[in-house]
Amino acid sequence: MKFDTKVVRAGISPDPTTGAIVPPIYQTATYVLEEVGKSKGFDYTRSTNPTRKMMETCLATLEGGAHGIAFSSGMATVDSCLKLLSAGDHVVSSDDVYGGVSRLFNQILTRYGMTFTYVDSSNPELVEAAIRPNTKLIWVETPTNPLLKVTDLRAMSRIAKAHNCLLGVDSTFATPALLRPLEHGADIVMHSTTKYLSGHNQLIGGIAITNDDDLAAKLRFVQKSVGAVPSPFDCWLTLLGVKTLSLRMARHSSNAMEIAKYLESHPKVARVTYPGLESHPQHAIAKAQMSAFSGMISFELEGGIPAGRTLLNSVRLCQLAESLGAVETMITHPATMTHAEVPAAERHARGLTDGLCRLSVGIEDVSDILADLEAALAEV
Repeated sequence: MKFDTKVVRAGISPDPTTGAIVPPIYQTATYVLEEVGKSKGFDYTRSTNPTRKMMETCLATLEGGAHGIAFSSGMATVDSCLKLLSAGDHVVSSDDVYGGVSRLFNQILTRYGMTFTYVDSSNPELVEAAIRPNTKLIWVETPTNPLLKVTDLRAMSRIAKAHNCLLGVDSTFATPALLRPLEHGADIVMHSTTKYLSGHNQLIGGIAITNDDDLAAKLRFVQKSVGAVPSPFDCWLTLLGVKTLSLRMARHSSNAMEIAKYLESHPKVARVTYPGLESHPQHAIAKAQMSAFSGMISFELEGGIPAGRTLLNSVRLCQLAESLGAVETMITHPATMTHAEVPAAERHARGLTDGLCRLSVGIEDVSDILADLEAALAEV
């Protein structure tokens, strides 16, 4: 099947009991055994559930992976991937990662003996220079959150293999509709299914996907042991949402390109970052490994924090809200919202300034989004 067919059909078959075209929600905690030691493949929903299994199969297929292991949130997924490591292990991470990830790494996992080095992963030389004898994982976001840096995944794969460590890729911003990291040499790809995969701001979830049987077995053991699993209902909602993934990502991408060009030409905008713009430092890499550039834009206004506050408080169609990747256009101020717990000095060193705005472009009519931004910018 071609990708656009997979998003509708992969892992889905009519219900064998009734023929229902939409699979049922198996909203159950436990399962009755046929006899001692004999089940139908399910015993307890923390371990596995038919609805979750369908979703895991579907999303793994979209990524070109053999195994999908679902969790109750994107952060639970990241945490479970890091549980593949041990005390004393070292991780090289993209410096511009979601604030919740750096919080997990710096404030929790360091207490268990792991160490972390943050580098600009868009520069492979910096990544290789950061490798230590005890480095076990290279962890990258591409594009990153919120500065939208793009990492050359084939270069990362070569470095990881040369140093016998794993390559994990958070591909939430791209989705498998635009980028499939396993095809570029990643060992694990993860998504916050909260975002584009489900696409409608209706649930919290995450998934890790791999082709490696051993990694999959270890992740399933973590999944079962920790129990941070999504509900059957959330899995069912994700299955419904993903059916329109290709259509949505095409619209997100085309809207974002038009809006990025508009912002780049606006006299009140100091800087625009969007991988689809030729001005983006890694535009060539993004063009080579992505089929389109998704719906995320970062920009900074002339006038810093006061100008940004005025803009954020003046939009009407664009909604001031955390999260991203949904059908609605949302605008965020990372310094006070998604990255509020990252120390100011660290944020500034990473280029995450106090006046930075992040725009998650939705699928509304692009002229309406542009009109809203234009009216808000007029207030600045």
